[in-house]
Amino acid sequence: MIVACLDLEGVLVPEIWIDVAERTGIEALKRTTRDEPDYNVLMKQRIEILSKHGLGLAAIQDVISGMSPLPGAAEFLDWARERYQPIILSDTFYQFAAPLMRQLGYPTLLCHNLEIDDSDMIVDFHLRLPDPKRRGVQAFQNLNLKVIAAGDSYNDTNMLLEADAGILFCPPENVIREFPQLPVARDYDELREAFQSAEENTR
Repeated sequence: MIVACLDLEGVLVPEIWIDVAERTGIEALKRTTRDEPDYNVLMKQRIEILSKHGLGLAAIQDVISGMSPLPGAAEFLDWARERYQPIILSDTFYQFAAPLMRQLGYPTLLCHNLEIDDSDMIVDFHLRLPDPKRRGVQAFQNLNLKVIAAGDSYNDTNMLLEADAGILFCPPENVIREFPQLPVARDYDELREAFQSAEENTR
């Protein structure tokens, strides 16, 4: 059995923070893990920005409720379910993900939690564990399972390099340059082909 470990944002759904930035007009929220490799630094910056603008959880959830998966994402996930065990390893938060998980048929999601104060403001975040994507891959491998992983950003590269096969999906050019050893898929057809090729090579 092969586990397909997939990133969420940029692979199956749009970048949540970019949608929030566009809906609220707060340009600083457009910064993502494609720009800042250190996720802790990025999240602390986001919380400061939200506090400065008085933007609470409900406002962010309102944006997310109007989002949809990327075109073709649900079909790709259905295809993967027939062949592998898909697991989404994401740096999003359970408080954000529910509307999008519903549209994707509630796949298994492992992500993080937000700390919300009495005024609905995000005051902190709690990672499931350090380096969660890479350690998730290791856990599946320790169960004697092969892992093929796909992601798009800096925060996915540890997962991709740890997996039996890792694939970059629609990544920015700077990530491609820094990780030339990882194959690149630029649409879901290419991602299916990359998974099939990786499956052959991991037997």
